[in-house]
Amino acid sequence: MAKTDSFFIRASVADNGTTFNQASIDLGAYVDALGKSVLRIHNIVHRWTTANNRTPFPGANLTGSAVWQLTTQSQGSIVALTDKSVIASGHLDVSADAGSLIVMIDENVDLSPQQFTQGYLVGVEQIYLGFNQDVATMCDGAEVVLECTVETLSSSAAMALALSQQ
Repeated sequence: MAKTDSFFIRASVADNGTTFNQASIDLGAYVDALGKSVLRIHNIVHRWTTANNRTPFPGANLTGSAVWQLTTQSQGSIVALTDKSVIASGHLDVSADAGSLIVMIDENVDLSPQQFTQGYLVGVEQIYLGFNQDVATMCDGAEVVLECTVETLSSSAAMALALSQQ
């Protein structure tokens, strides 16, 4: 497999109140299964976004959750980690008391490694960053930075990978 220098793909998805929202990430410049070209994701870094770039906050006397996911297929909601399209996901719980003090922050990184051991191969030309939360004022969305390389597979292996991820 031929390897290239690593490069970064950055993407964000905005909140949609308390309704699931997703943004597509075009990989057409890197992935061409017929041309044997696939993308290998080596690292994923994510951040919860807020208007003031501070800790997500649900509001006084509220507890809120936010979830993001990166998938190889378009989704209508947050899916389970057992779904074959999931590349990575993360979950955040924040709770505040009546005095608007944050009393609990718990971030579960689900399937969100800082670094994959062998990388995650992607053979589709679009991936999707999804976001949902249960308190509309908690987050403004999520951002990811993907460290990637482009590699060449045999045409049959590249096509098999692409078909398995659709």
